[in-house]
Amino acid sequence: MQQQPVISMQGVTFGWEKSPILDIPDWTVSKGQRVFLYGPSGSGKSTLLNLLSGILSPWQGQICILEQDLSRMKAGARDRFRARHLGMVFQQFNLLPYLSVRDNIALAHYFSPESNDDPSWLRHILERLGLTEELLARKASDLSVGQQQRVALARALLNRPELIIADEPTSALDTELRDQFMQLLLSCVKETQSTVIFVSHDRSLAEYFDIHQDLRALGKAQEAQPC
Repeated sequence: MQQQPVISMQGVTFGWEKSPILDIPDWTVSKGQRVFLYGPSGSGKSTLLNLLSGILSPWQGQICILEQDLSRMKAGARDRFRARHLGMVFQQFNLLPYLSVRDNIALAHYFSPESNDDPSWLRHILERLGLTEELLARKASDLSVGQQQRVALARALLNRPELIIADEPTSALDTELRDQFMQLLLSCVKETQSTVIFVSHDRSLAEYFDIHQDLRALGKAQEAQPC
């Protein structure tokens, strides 16, 4: 039985001013797949993630996420869709420094009030990520880089998103913390059965993923293939 496509891109082009960056004839990612996306600097990795999340709109072509055509949505609808169905983990984590850890995590529900507020799930992910009551009361600005990363992951997981998008989330970590984070990330998404698109320059992380996708190969109308 064919898996439900979580991502489907057809005839997508995008660039800045008149310079094209991405030209993707056809790309599909199925439910539950874990994709390691790589490519040289300037190849458009972050741009692709912004297209997948609806932050940017393509020049032409169709981008469907969970069988919803983002190009047919207005900006506000795309924002609500992203908050409900996507979990984002950024390179700089994007925590609000003046808010507590607890409030930073709760922002996921604030931007998606229709999502299922399950206190037992919140307690579970806090325990899994080692976020104690003492830590929850701290301001985000008082955290170490590793702690900020776990908070960002908790926020991304709170709504049990169908799609997790991670943009270089381990770049500021040493090897030990990097490996701990990868194990936490993949064990958590196994519970939520989320699809994962993970971008990194660190090719050693590819071992954690089912699929390795060179961004440059997407211009050759290739579907992501298992290794």
